Amino acid sequence: MQVTGLSKAFGAETLFEGLGFRVGPGDRLAVVGRNGAGKTTLLRILAGQMEPDAGSVSLVRGERVALHDQRPPLGRDMTVGEYVGEGLADVQAAERRVADLEARMAAGDHGEAILAEYARAGEEFERLGGYAWRSWMERVLRGLGIGEGELARPLGSFSGGELTRASLARALVSRPGVLLLDEPTNHLDLTAMEWLEKALQDLAAAVVLVSHDRWFLESVCTGVLEIEAGRARVWPMGYSAFRREKAQALARQAELAERQAEEIARLERFVTRFRAGTRSRQAKSRQRQIDRIERVEAPTRQRSLAFGFPKSERPGRLVVEADGLDVMAGDRLLVQGAGFAVERGWRVAVVGPNGAGKTTMVETLIGRRSPARGRTSLGHRVQLAYFSQHAHELDDRRTPIETVQRGTGLTQTQVRTLLGRFLFPGAQAERPVEGLSGGERRRLSLVRLIAEGGNLLVLDEPTNHLDVESREALEDALEAYDGTVILVSHDRALIDVVATHTLAIEDGRAVLRAGGYSDLVAVREAASAPAAPPAGRKAAKAPARAPAPARAPSPGRLQREVTRLEGQIAAVEAELVTVEAELADPEVLADRERVSERGARHQALQQELAWLMHEWETRSEALGA
Repeated sequence: MQVTGLSKAFGAETLFEGLGFRVGPGDRLAVVGRNGAGKTTLLRILAGQMEPDAGSVSLVRGERVALHDQRPPLGRDMTVGEYVGEGLADVQAAERRVADLEARMAAGDHGEAILAEYARAGEEFERLGGYAWRSWMERVLRGLGIGEGELARPLGSFSGGELTRASLARALVSRPGVLLLDEPTNHLDLTAMEWLEKALQDLAAAVVLVSHDRWFLESVCTGVLEIEAGRARVWPMGYSAFRREKAQALARQAELAERQAEEIARLERFVTRFRAGTRSRQAKSRQRQIDRIERVEAPTRQRSLAFGFPKSERPGRLVVEADGLDVMAGDRLLVQGAGFAVERGWRVAVVGPNGAGKTTMVETLIGRRSPARGRTSLGHRVQLAYFSQHAHELDDRRTPIETVQRGTGLTQTQVRTLLGRFLFPGAQAERPVEGLSGGERRRLSLVRLIAEGGNLLVLDEPTNHLDVESREALEDALEAYDGTVILVSHDRALIDVVATHTLAIEDGRAVLRAGGYSDLVAVREAASAPAAPPAGRKAAKAPARAPAPARAPSPGRLQREVTRLEGQIAAVEAELVTVEAELADPEVLADRERVSERGARHQALQQELAWLMHEWETRSEALGA
């Protein structure tokens, strides 16, 4: 695909102008840019569904383009099978043409003309995928979690997430020359995401995609198409390499702009000082020098969320416990016999396929739902803050200021400051909630969660509708948070950075493991590796690729855990000093109840300090190994 001089505006707002780039065979380009830069619009123009104001998009003759975007499909009366099958219309027509010609030849027509036509039809059929199209369609549907029993259902009976997966399947099965994907990982569980990554890596098509999933971008993309200030630039590298190169380029630009500004200021001081004196001729020369300078603009950064969670009250060591827990949704048993404990300071990511019961499990743990059997409990001094994925829990009649201030005790000035950090400045904080977009409602829910405080954060899909910069800001805040986190998310980058443990819902069981997403992948790879042949028996074939060894926590994660433990140790030691001082106070000694209470607290702190020191020594040794 060759794109030349592409321009598009809506009214007075120009999205991009003079865009030009090339997409070669096997290229997989990530389209990045600020919100509103026109990424989705660009995909629709490349697909021929929208006309540009200027410029052209050209393809190699015979190549086809397929687009997957977020709009629900039209024709809601057709079945899912019919809808996905539309992507195979070309290959099915080619197969019918070959079958018709074979029938004519079987009936006795063996002329040169029909033989030549049959050869051409066969070549076209093979080019489109040949007889393998059925197995490819089955593979795509299975990989995206669309069961065979769902193919006869009408589109109108499916949820938005299911329709999105059907649209993605329709684009993939068509085997186009250029595949355009707008947020393809939305509504996919981790298993489907991993399948999609592998499928795209193996696909011969060129791919142009828009996504906020950083793990997906890093796994799939061979280059980055950046839209900035209405212009396009292709970075021929992976996503993380692009981020590094871009940051370095911005730093160089900022340094150059600063040095240039200092030089211009120096020249202007000379001009101002000597404009009317004996050195006026030199001053005029300096002014001409200033006028000839081509200005380097200092880079501007898009505003993104910048926030941190307030310091929370310290709870007991055990924060959440489950014992013999059965979790049900209606009459369906989701989890059976779960038993585990979440300790203070852990950050636990709840993972599992769509429909496994992640949200139901979390809401059962925190008491929002009753268990079918067994029990759950929150620990001593646990203060819960729950972020639901259902933003409709907000009161549409209130303003953002009223939403945050109600029940938190914050002043209006404090609320306005907090809202401003979440991109609700000035008058935007006074609009009714009912007028907010989906992304704005998510941000407002986060503001309210922070204002409420708490030492146990339970977050259900917090990154939905957040851009990359805002997701990274959330990561930083969660890493710095001193409480306990239980997180439901499909964002693997977030899980890998933040989580110290995973709670995987697997085949009706809840399995708690140490480590983030990379560690979970290593465990699963080891579990799925073929067993070694019995001693003395030769394997029939060469063994498959040896499983990757279980990866130890990364040095970065170990260092973060060591730092966190050091902070906890310092806090316990400081409290010990305070308690010991109280136990030496004559007023306290005269009060038998206070002496007993303070003595029990002193003993508990000593036990906790011993445990923390053991954990710190273990991780410090691993870090130094």
